[in-house]
Amino acid sequence: MAAISKVLDDDDLLSEILLRTVFTTTLLNSALVCTRWLAHASDRAFLHRFREIHPPRLLGFYINKGQNTPHFIPILPQPRELTAVIRRATSSLGTYQRVPSVPTYILDCRNGNVLIRQHDKIGTTFAVHNVVCPERGMDILPPFPRPQSPYLFDGTAYSRIMSKEEGDALSYLYVLMHQTTDGKHRVYIYILKHGIWRMNHSLIIQQPPRPWSVLKSVLSNNKIYVPAGWSNIIVLDLAASSFSIIELPEGMEYGERNTILSQVDDVAGVYLIHVKNFQLRIWLHNGYTWLLMDTIYLREMCADLSMADGNASLLINQAGDNAEFVFLDMGRCTFLLDIKRRTMHKVYEKEDGDKFFCEIHPLMMIWPPVFPALKDDPTRNAMLRLKIKDMDGH
Repeated sequence: MAAISKVLDDDDLLSEILLRTVFTTTLLNSALVCTRWLAHASDRAFLHRFREIHPPRLLGFYINKGQNTPHFIPILPQPRELTAVIRRATSSLGTYQRVPSVPTYILDCRNGNVLIRQHDKIGTTFAVHNVVCPERGMDILPPFPRPQSPYLFDGTAYSRIMSKEEGDALSYLYVLMHQTTDGKHRVYIYILKHGIWRMNHSLIIQQPPRPWSVLKSVLSNNKIYVPAGWSNIIVLDLAASSFSIIELPEGMEYGERNTILSQVDDVAGVYLIHVKNFQLRIWLHNGYTWLLMDTIYLREMCADLSMADGNASLLINQAGDNAEFVFLDMGRCTFLLDIKRRTMHKVYEKEDGDKFFCEIHPLMMIWPPVFPALKDDPTRNAMLRLKIKDMDGH
């Protein structure tokens, strides 16, 4: 016991031990041992190291299936430590169901918060569902703002709601583009604060290429990247309240689900993923030019999977942040391509009733973990331990 105490009393050794817990659920359990362990586990420098060694894990994905309620499909196998988290993600889908049933559609999933849209005879409702705490119910978003100006044409050229991580919190932006009577476009950017949409930016753009509403826009390092035209990206700089237009890499054009953007966490810029003829390329725009970061030849992978529909085209369904993984559709099947490990496997096959494009939204392990504030209250501490154990599945 003396030897164990000597080790655990050493702050440096304790930090190294906590780094090896691997899973955030286990780290939360460890933090409940005592206030000293909690202080080490919740230290920002320690959490930065922990994330570098153990980046948030892909747990599974939600899939939109036309008029049906979205489904959660786990990526298997998963460690035992994540069983309870997977179970919550699967069972909490009941929150979406209404009687009578109404069309439900997932728009975004970030850090355990699922943005959904439901449409009935009364109108359209946007709400946020928390995967970890479904008992809180859905947070209903207020109606989107409608700018009033005699210089705007009726109708919207482009609109998009986007999530933005700010420290430990998550906020939502609403981007709206209207054409003006003099042929220009005005962009309004609102941010949701305390239940109210507040104007954050307003920009005038001179004759921009037409934005693509069906292609994924991303918010990366305080810049919004909007695919537009045949080969352009509109960049809205929130910090500088300005805009710019960049061209896709030479010879590249938007086609049928052949291109997708991916946000970057550690450097300024945006990733672009493009697939053509079983060749997938990843580009990084660093603010000045495009850099080719990776090229993956997929034909051999497809052959190894013995794909029955080998003549079908590969189409991009969704991509993770930092271009870490890509979901690819081929015929009736969806495959997960792990960019770093160079592996690909089937994760979904359309059912006979699936007549629509089944859009995917990945669910990642929540980061950073939310640590309880322990006080000198044995009863409260015991309750907190039970709560965390329930999350961990023990």
